[in-house]
Amino acid sequence: MGKCISVVIPNYNGSATIGKCIEAALSSRYAPFEVIVVDDCSIDNSVEIISRYPCKLVRLEKHSGASAARNFGVKNCSGQFLFFIDADCLLQKDTLDAVNVAIEKCNGGASVIGGTYTPLPYDHDFFSIFQSIFVNYSETRKQAPDYVATHAMVIDSIHFNKSGGFDEDFLPILEDVEFSHRLHKSGFRLVMDPRILVQHIFQFTIVKSLRNAFRKSMFWTFYSLKNRGLLADSGTASIGLKINGISFCFGILSLLMFFHSKGTTPLLVIPLAFMLNIIVNRGLLLAFLRTKGFFFTLVGTAYYVAVYPLPVLAGAVTGFIQYSFSSWKR
Repeated sequence: MGKCISVVIPNYNGSATIGKCIEAALSSRYAPFEVIVVDDCSIDNSVEIISRYPCKLVRLEKHSGASAARNFGVKNCSGQFLFFIDADCLLQKDTLDAVNVAIEKCNGGASVIGGTYTPLPYDHDFFSIFQSIFVNYSETRKQAPDYVATHAMVIDSIHFNKSGGFDEDFLPILEDVEFSHRLHKSGFRLVMDPRILVQHIFQFTIVKSLRNAFRKSMFWTFYSLKNRGLLADSGTASIGLKINGISFCFGILSLLMFFHSKGTTPLLVIPLAFMLNIIVNRGLLLAFLRTKGFFFTLVGTAYYVAVYPLPVLAGAVTGFIQYSFSSWKR
């Protein structure tokens, strides 16, 4: 018999996905495990949906955010190990088996074990597939990652409680990054196991894709400036993504110089910047190719190189301004 695993799911207005999420978790072939859903004062019909399933439902008294929901969920767990996922993530039938194997490999050490998204998401649209491949590739590039994301995070419950849990007064997102960095500094190992997979429900349109890129870039820039890690090669905030943004800037600057000078010399920078970008990001492009084939790779590359940098750069600038303003206020 394996270790008892508590699957902890925070929920806030997740009626569109929480039913599928719980159903997938309860379909696991692994034993023993329990499913704890923490409702963060949803104003939709989430609680009604959750109540239909044989899981443990606990409710916060006031809306407090995902960090507080996860911490409260742990207080209501009985498992030796905790597996944090999100309300829009679907466990595969063998996900908890993979979690147990990863736990055994760590030999009970002080570790935070991470999984990732399946390369193909629940949705079939281009933008959701792009995002799922992008996250899967970015998070599995390193066996010892810079952080472990809470869409698939495993930790011993004793170690979690001793750590103080997630910071409930942190930013609206990236609480998993702060948690990972804090525990790593205290001696924990961060381990990535690509066999631990959850399938994400994105429901992305181009607007949602660009908004997601802007928001994450903004908060990541703010957090990184505060912690002096802006240039770190960290998960989805990879060196490749940063080179992609720099290459885009060089391309725009070269075009502006061309129109201003009327000479063709500035245009020579564009293919050079493009080739450097392709070389640095070749792993991601190969992931596109392996997962969805040649045509998707062409479209995905065009989107990544020519469109995706816009919200990333806009988010970075906004994050820099917010950080500068907060520093000035102090």
